[in-house]
Amino acid sequence: MDSNKEVLLRVENLCQYFGNLKAVDDVSFDIHKGEIFGLVGESGCGKTTTGRTIIKLYDATSGNVYFKGRRIVAGTLSYKQNIERCKKELKDDIKRLKAEGNTAEIANRKAEAKRYIAEQKKQMADAKYDQKYCDKEYAAEMTAKLHREFHDSINAESDPQRREQLHKEYKEKLRMASKQRLVTGIQMIFQDSIASLNPRMTVREIISEGLIIHGIRNKQVIDEQVYSVLERVGLVREHAGRYPHEFSGGQRQRIGISRSIVMNPDLIIADEPISALDVSIQAQVINLLNDLRREMGLTILFIAHDLSVVKYFSDRIGVMYYGKMVELADSDELFAHPLHPYTKSLLSDIPRPDPISEKTRKRLVYNKIKDHDYSKEQPTFREVVPGHFVMCNTEEMLRYQDEIKRLDEQAGRTEAPMQQA
Repeated sequence: MDSNKEVLLRVENLCQYFGNLKAVDDVSFDIHKGEIFGLVGESGCGKTTTGRTIIKLYDATSGNVYFKGRRIVAGTLSYKQNIERCKKELKDDIKRLKAEGNTAEIANRKAEAKRYIAEQKKQMADAKYDQKYCDKEYAAEMTAKLHREFHDSINAESDPQRREQLHKEYKEKLRMASKQRLVTGIQMIFQDSIASLNPRMTVREIISEGLIIHGIRNKQVIDEQVYSVLERVGLVREHAGRYPHEFSGGQRQRIGISRSIVMNPDLIIADEPISALDVSIQAQVINLLNDLRREMGLTILFIAHDLSVVKYFSDRIGVMYYGKMVELADSDELFAHPLHPYTKSLLSDIPRPDPISEKTRKRLVYNKIKDHDYSKEQPTFREVVPGHFVMCNTEEMLRYQDEIKRLDEQAGRTEAPMQQA
């Protein structure tokens, strides 16, 4: 992973549990500014839940999400578990020390446990505060910044008319700044375009809803922004007065994209935006997202289960299985050196536009019990080679490193005769 690139979004040990169901379990990754990060896996593996937790549609069970360096999502379960584990270990240690007759050490052990529990409680309180007040703090910072910008210019202005104009501009921007929310910089494109659009609202009302919540009151300004984003995604102004049921699936998805970009976000979470569309329309939507990325400097978290699409659209790819991240690497690296058996299984399912090779294509089936032996050591998410992370134990890591070395040597031997020719 390139440490020189600016990290826009950082996900650390994110967990999202629904009762006993671990939809997302200890997932960590970074998204660099300006890149497209692909998140793939079969249906039900936790991709969408990860995206919804990042944008705070769900309250995280545990873990943290940092956006622009500020924590916007914080769960507390890990702190509670640490406290319970510490109490249990303390109880066992006291029992053992008493049996050994080492009563002098008991007081030290209690003091150590007390300090640890106090630290965990403080971190849990900080997490609750950030989860609840991160947006308010951000709005306060924007308000203070605006005050500093206008204070000197208003006092320095000698023309009373110009000074009054600056004061009105300051009050209007101050009102909007008080409504600023950090999470507004993250917008989401939902998979089901018809279900995500209110059937009782016109396209104009759907797209402008965020602007109105943001504090914009001028109807002409709102309409111009709505028309601008409609034309940017390939629709026309006349569509603003229609209802969602009057559009095709591809057009509805374009409306969803318009709703997300009208707020000028830094990050867009695209939750399988093309899976319900025809193949020809899929290409149009992908090209549209690519154009918007270049024009607006967007960063995109692209959630999908079609690896053939993700390969040509994403800079880096993370593979999820049963709520866990099992592999993460650059797009080219992942396809050249797939290491985890589940990743290999996914790649083997990609159809090729060649009937002859399709007849001989061998599909791999992933069996967690058969493909891994974790009886001696449980797996962790490790960097096997620079920038290539895999869920594995030490034995598997060494085997994966040998596999990459062998593949690179084979590729070198293949290229040598071509260069001579």
